Amino acid sequence: MVAGSDIKTLLIGECVMRTFDFSPLFPSTIGFDRFQRVFDESLERANSVPSYPPYNIEAVGEDAYRITMAVAGFSEDDLEVTVEADRLTVSAKSADDTAEVRYLHWGIATRAFQRSFDLADHLKVIGGNLENGVLTIDLDREVPDELKPRKVEIATGPAASLASKAKKMLGVGDKVAA
Repeated sequence: MVAGSDIKTLLIGECVMRTFDFSPLFPSTIGFDRFQRVFDESLERANSVPSYPPYNIEAVGEDAYRITMAVAGFSEDDLEVTVEADRLTVSAKSADDTAEVRYLHWGIATRAFQRSFDLADHLKVIGGNLENGVLTIDLDREVPDELKPRKVEIATGPAASLASKAKKMLGVGDKVAA
């Protein structure tokens, strides 16, 4: 039995299943708990995410991305772009210039909004630009050298145990106290 308009939920008796366990699908993956958490949070927010303002996410290079957001009616002072941990948030306060204007038709929405984007690891916000009612935010993936692929040296002979490696690191000899 399926319920909900944007998010599919599975009803089992009186319980609603909203989390998924992907571990059987990816038996050789390690440490992807963050992926599952982000996926679960995205599912929870799916019903509550407004469609305003409209936006696009583009891949402009192998490790470069651009968010383009239609923010007609907002000035640079009305908009705020913040990055906290791995979340980019674009928000705007309502442009309050309607007191002097008598509209016959008001079709350009200038209501306050807040839109958040979860960023992948090592994705950095490079900058933003507002031109002709379009906000663009450029992002770039900067993978640290220590996380880039490297070749692992394979030694020959008997494998050293973890305990003997720890003893060598601590400077403890092989002598046993009498």
